[in-house]
Amino acid sequence: MPRTRSLAWSELKIGLLSLLAVAIAMFLIFTLSGEGGFSWQQYGLKAMFTNVPGLKPGAPVRVAGVEVGTVTAVDLTGDKVQVEMKVSKDVQARITNTSVASLGSVSLLGEAAVDITPSSSGTPIPEWGYLRVVPTPGIAEVTSQATMGLQEATELVADIRRGRGTVGKLFTDETLYREINSFVVAAEQVATSINQGRGTLGRLTQDPAAAKALEASLQNLEAVTARIRSGEGSLGKLLNDDTLSNSLNAATSNLDAITGRINRGEGTAGKLVTDPELFNRLNSVSDRLDKLVGSLQAGEGTAGQLLRDKQLYENMNGAVAEMRGLVKDIRADPKKYLNVRVSLF
Repeated sequence: MPRTRSLAWSELKIGLLSLLAVAIAMFLIFTLSGEGGFSWQQYGLKAMFTNVPGLKPGAPVRVAGVEVGTVTAVDLTGDKVQVEMKVSKDVQARITNTSVASLGSVSLLGEAAVDITPSSSGTPIPEWGYLRVVPTPGIAEVTSQATMGLQEATELVADIRRGRGTVGKLFTDETLYREINSFVVAAEQVATSINQGRGTLGRLTQDPAAAKALEASLQNLEAVTARIRSGEGSLGKLLNDDTLSNSLNAATSNLDAITGRINRGEGTAGKLVTDPELFNRLNSVSDRLDKLVGSLQAGEGTAGQLLRDKQLYENMNGAVAEMRGLVKDIRADPKKYLNVRVSLF
């Protein structure tokens, strides 16, 4: 009998140790696998994708790259794919209605995963609520874009070889190469001339007197601008004195008013611009003056002969001289010329 009780207790100890080892193993598996812990430590989420290449149940679910759960089901629902997942309740506050779910990859072999962007600004999604989904380019799309890029690069290299474009002409056109080479040689000669002090730039870089003269000119210009800013001179007053500005504005306003009156036909200038009758009169007077001047130049009339006939001019000049002499004599001896006799009958 004692021996039988000893065997039973030994078997019981072995069983207890086995159960404890299994429990520890399960705890380590749940802890190290990153699946979010036990079922009571997780909650469910859903997402509707248009395409889930390579995504299977058991795929990891990550928030900001940290694994927080696993995919539990991938089912077709109409034209879309519904993905159910279990995630840890510890990140429930970071998965809100502003978070976005997308497909990612675990490795270069293409193993799929669900990536969720964390967001604390929105409202946490309740259990088995739906996440917003953004389309993720698949491997086929990436491959297609890479193929298109390679094709474009190949076409670019082919165009360069055929001499198209500036780069192509630079590789294939000897004339362009010689022109660029000559340009480089000319630029080198200019740089050499400047280093040797030739020309204005050369003197400026090599001659201290030229540099000082330029510096003095810049100082004078700075002094002039300083005076203008301080309100000295006409330009300074124009920029700083409100009175001069107001005077210019008043003059401009007066000029606008005068031009407005002229356009409306007011005054002599306005009538001259807008009244055809006044213009015709002035034109007629101008024609008559032209005719009169033409007659005088032709020697017509007394005035014309006076201008053209030298003898008439001399006769009139002599008559005027004699008249002046007579007036002078009368003033000197008026009794000689003014003798009045009165007789009575």
